[in-house]
Amino acid sequence: MKYVLHGCIATMDANQSVLNPGAIYMDGDSIAAVASQTAPAPAAFTDVTPIDTGGIVFPGLIELHNHLSYNALPAWQVPKRFYDRGQWQSNSDYITSVSSPMATIAKSQDPKLLAALARYVEMKCLLGGVTTSQGISLKTDDLNSYYHGTIRVVEDPPAPLDPRMPKAGTHIPDVVAKDWAQFNAALDRASCLLLHLAEGLDETALNAFLALQQNGVWAINSALAGIHCAALQRPHFDIMAQHQASMIWSPLSNLMLYGGTSDVASARAAGVAIALGSDWSPTGSKNLLNELKIAKAVNEARGLEFADAEIVAMATSVPAKIAKWDKAVGSLAPGWKADLLVVAGDAGDPYGSLIAAKETDVRLVIVDGRPTLGSPALMNALGATGERLVVGSQAQLASFGPPDPNVPAVSFADSARILDDALSRLPTLLGDEASGRGAGGARPARGCSAADATGPRRRAFRTCFLAADAPTQRPRDWAGNTAIGSSGDIGAPESASSGSTKCHRRSWVCGYVEEPVKHSCGHQGGFGRVLSVRTGPSQELNCNNITICVGRRSVGERSAALVLSGQSILGVLSVG
Repeated sequence: MKYVLHGCIATMDANQSVLNPGAIYMDGDSIAAVASQTAPAPAAFTDVTPIDTGGIVFPGLIELHNHLSYNALPAWQVPKRFYDRGQWQSNSDYITSVSSPMATIAKSQDPKLLAALARYVEMKCLLGGVTTSQGISLKTDDLNSYYHGTIRVVEDPPAPLDPRMPKAGTHIPDVVAKDWAQFNAALDRASCLLLHLAEGLDETALNAFLALQQNGVWAINSALAGIHCAALQRPHFDIMAQHQASMIWSPLSNLMLYGGTSDVASARAAGVAIALGSDWSPTGSKNLLNELKIAKAVNEARGLEFADAEIVAMATSVPAKIAKWDKAVGSLAPGWKADLLVVAGDAGDPYGSLIAAKETDVRLVIVDGRPTLGSPALMNALGATGERLVVGSQAQLASFGPPDPNVPAVSFADSARILDDALSRLPTLLGDEASGRGAGGARPARGCSAADATGPRRRAFRTCFLAADAPTQRPRDWAGNTAIGSSGDIGAPESASSGSTKCHRRSWVCGYVEEPVKHSCGHQGGFGRVLSVRTGPSQELNCNNITICVGRRSVGERSAALVLSGQSILGVLSVG
């Protein structure tokens, strides 16, 4: 679909060009043209009615450092000044207030809690105009992936892969001597590796940087993006610049934890590229839009002499260059991805207006050409529908698009309710799940945390997966198999017998089926189409070829059911 937006266009290109009044032409997921409003429209857009944004158009903000899952937690009341990250990570108050709550949530087997967490923290990004961030890791017994919702994930761009947007790597622990060679090899293979580096202000923090040198060789190259670098001084930044490394600055988190922050003036003087990251909500800003304000406040308090345009570049063009995505996002140019942010403000001072903007000033966010968040008027003009919410006193409309198939789809309102409920009973959360009380008071589908459990009349199933050498059978031939598992909230036993085939817990089928669609599979009844299926810890099946059939025979007091792929039996389960 084609769109034309009018407004003040802050391109964030190499010349920091500003077109006022300007027009940006979008075709599908890409920018077709950026021009003055007085210039003739491209031939393909002569019949497209322009939409006046009444605001300033920027590239979507890019954040290369944010522990997103922690952003569901409130700010930590830091009890004292620390000097390196090891000190606060072992602090009892930190463990009680931050790490223990997140550890409890991470152990939850309730898919709706995971979905609520992902939706909530992603919305905090969108409300701040962020269109690319570090990802939310989804890790369970049967899942190891990144959450793919609305914003881009720098570590795992969605398929089909765009060669202009390579995957970034992440390394959180300090590099120690025994791991140096392995780290250096990984760095050589990477296009961008985001490394927590020299986090703190003492000798311990500095030693984490010095450990990158071994036998006169520095494990530093153009792929390295050092997160924090708070202990470094000009000689260390000179080394980084010599190897074309870059850094991510998180001033609020540094100030909250250490009472000081990175020497970004020395980094700039050395020629090190600097991007901005909000780190996390416990000690950092709630989103990148707010971290821009902290950067400007530090700039003014310390007389660093960064121009507003340079600070905005730390959240747009510079992180795009660090991630090696600068031919696709980070600026507004023909052929680039249509990731946009529109804010209200003074067109005569576009950069200052963005830095000063609040969430209530965000008029529109577009990700990959799709209107995602904005005022109802602009969203409706672009043909978008979705969830209505109020931000401060301003109405907004959110359109999240297709959900991640690995988690249930939840609204933002439901995500806030579910998280409020879970955080209010953290001490008993896991025990409540075991007794049948899940997110928001619902019964959790623990056996199928990777599947979509929303909607009316859906049943979960999880059952043993037959051995790969099991014979291909027609449905009428399965009478001798022993059914295992049951519908609803159930997990496969450690081992069970299915006919003469032995199977184990790590080998199962898990998913959801939707009633009451019928299938002509040779048996009466039928659950319906399968919405999500996984086998074992990682293999995902093509749901289009999977059928659940209820058999005539009974096993105990239940009817037995087949899980079929084509004519092959994948598994057997009992149903209520």
